[in-house]
Amino acid sequence: MSESIKIDELNFPFNNKDILSIYSINQANTPEVGSLESTEKLRELLNISTLVLAAKICNEIIGFVVCLEAGSAYTSPNYKFISQQAEKFVYIDRIAIKDQHRRSGIGKSLYEIIFNYSEKLELPVYCEVNTKPKNQPSLDFHKKIGFFKIGSKNFKDHSVAYFSKTL
Repeated sequence: MSESIKIDELNFPFNNKDILSIYSINQANTPEVGSLESTEKLRELLNISTLVLAAKICNEIIGFVVCLEAGSAYTSPNYKFISQQAEKFVYIDRIAIKDQHRRSGIGKSLYEIIFNYSEKLELPVYCEVNTKPKNQPSLDFHKKIGFFKIGSKNFKDHSVAYFSKTL
């Protein structure tokens, strides 16, 4: 990862500039990550999240990750699936990095922070990856860093595989 990249934990209350940056990156990365209806829906998600990380260059967000723990009010079908698998966990809801900064180690650095966070709390980490449309780079990445597949689900417009990693 480049020396000029800094990873910050974002905390409530989230400022409008960060919301707009994260929303823009999220929407530019669909369908790899789920689309969000609005910046207000993103704000609602961030407000119930337990860990929000932002990768920055010169204070500009170039990537982010949003995590939730068990017991959240989140209504996502993927979160609900994970909630049925474990009583306690860290769930990676979404991660996205601007296209020009991919494959530079940012994703790995974000995951290392998540792993350190979950290890301190003795919680397994869960996520899902699109299989239709197929997100092969993400499938390969998760396998490489030790995640294993625990299930899958077909939705009307896409399919996902669910993954877990115990630290």
